[in-house]
Amino acid sequence: MSLDCLTNKSEELSNSTLNFLNQFNNTLACFEHNLQGSIQSFLQLRNYSEVCKNCLIAYKNLSSLYSEMQKMNEHENKAEPGTHLCIDVEDAMNITRKLWSRTFNCSVPCSDTVPVIAVSVFVLFLPVVFYLSSFLHSEQKKRKLILPKRLKSNTSFANIQENSN
Repeated sequence: MSLDCLTNKSEELSNSTLNFLNQFNNTLACFEHNLQGSIQSFLQLRNYSEVCKNCLIAYKNLSSLYSEMQKMNEHENKAEPGTHLCIDVEDAMNITRKLWSRTFNCSVPCSDTVPVIAVSVFVLFLPVVFYLSSFLHSEQKKRKLILPKRLKSNTSFANIQENSN
C-alpha cells in the first residue's frame, strides 16, 4: 500500500489518500453541522462544547488514521529518514488539529495521565522512604554521659574543710 498521494505512475489518488480525505471531509462536516452554520462561523467566538462532544469520535478516527498512515510511511521509507506524507494529507491534518485545539478549544483526554501521576507520586515519596529507612536501619551511637566532678553531699564538703584546717 503506497502512502504517496498518487498511485504508482498515475494521476489518480491512492486508496489511503482517498480514505483519509473522505474521513477529513466527514470531520469537517461534523464541525459545520454542530456549528449550525457555514465555514465563516468558525471564526466567531462562542461556546464550542457541542462541537467537542459530538465530533470527538470523528476527530479521533481521523487522528488515528493519520497516525497509522505515518507509521506505514515510516515503515516503508526506513532507508530515507525525514520522509513525510504528501503535503495534502499533512495540510489537512494540520487544519483539523488547529480547528480542534485553537478555534474550538477542544482537547482529547490523554490515556497516560494515570501512569504519569503514579510515577510522580512514587518519585516524590522516594526521599521520605530513603531517610526513614536510613534512620531505622542505622546504628544509633550511644551517648556517653560525662559525670561532673562535684562533691556528692554537703557533709563530705564539710569534712574536707575541717581536714584542711
